[in-house]
Amino acid sequence: MLETLSGVSQYPEFSVFMNSPFFYLRTSLLLASITITGSFSSAYAEPVPEGLLGDWTLALDSGVPAWMRVEEREGKPVAWMRVYIGPVGPYEDAEVKNGRLHFELKKQKKKGATTNQRVEVGLKKGVLNGTIRRELPYGTAEEVSFTGKRIPPMPKAPDLSKVHFGHPVSLFNGRNLTGWIAHEPEKIMGWSAKDGLLVNSTPKTDFSATGDHANLKTEAHFEDFWLHVEFLIGAQRNSGIYLRGTYEAQVVDRDSRMQGLQGVGAIFGQILPTENAGRPGGEWQSYDITLVDRHITVVLNGVKVIDNQPVTMPTAGAINTDPYAPGPIYFQGDHTSVSYRNIYLAPVIKE
Repeated sequence: MLETLSGVSQYPEFSVFMNSPFFYLRTSLLLASITITGSFSSAYAEPVPEGLLGDWTLALDSGVPAWMRVEEREGKPVAWMRVYIGPVGPYEDAEVKNGRLHFELKKQKKKGATTNQRVEVGLKKGVLNGTIRRELPYGTAEEVSFTGKRIPPMPKAPDLSKVHFGHPVSLFNGRNLTGWIAHEPEKIMGWSAKDGLLVNSTPKTDFSATGDHANLKTEAHFEDFWLHVEFLIGAQRNSGIYLRGTYEAQVVDRDSRMQGLQGVGAIFGQILPTENAGRPGGEWQSYDITLVDRHITVVLNGVKVIDNQPVTMPTAGAINTDPYAPGPIYFQGDHTSVSYRNIYLAPVIKE
């Protein structure tokens, strides 16, 4: 454009046109039209229904765990949604049409094909309902319906010096799997009690999100608690401990390729440990974890690496997305081999 205008003087008849009143009038009208059109579309963009704002635990008719958050930023909706192990967002392309929120989940590749997933969600008589429409290969599609329960706002950080814990109970007897069950009974059961240890044996060595071996969980469900657990993980191996089936404390070695938010001491993807207090692969490590009022404290090998920090959303792979619902202690078994021992839990005593 600059090059074209710099050459205007070479064409006198064009210079006359540009300096004419007609040119300036037409240009002014065009600019005014652009300004008015932009203002019109902005002014008439639908706002997010107030009742839709906030965090939601979702109940999909497929039974898959899911969670959603809706916010409004500078007059525009922003959505987060996690369906089990999937990505969470944010999805800033969200828009409201006829009082319902629409957005597209991050595309996922399965068996070489890309899956598009469109979400529509809104309120009907104050009750949340929505659908996830998956466009599948060869022009086919499937639709999953869901409802939702609102999650209250994050409470303030608790004063842990005033929290009372009950007597610690052992969750593993060292002899068998009494008190524990496979989360996916159709998968290969790699868990067993060996020499006083709770052991997951699997040939898997990669860091992929799922596998053909079963995850393990306690039959008992818990509210807030203090948990002590010791783990043995090999070099460049990967597992995890889910608190109430919701928040994952990462289980890797000190020198793992997974560091920071994905490293040992982290609440996976959400809370960064203040330092890497892990030990090399093949050495026993210990966690002392406190979960109270949606705030987590993590002591790794005697070093406090997370101090009473809020955890704002469920981790990928969570089987419970309601932070106020009791849940199990849940170990990843579809990752790599790992061993646990000395698993104790002390529940918070409510006054």
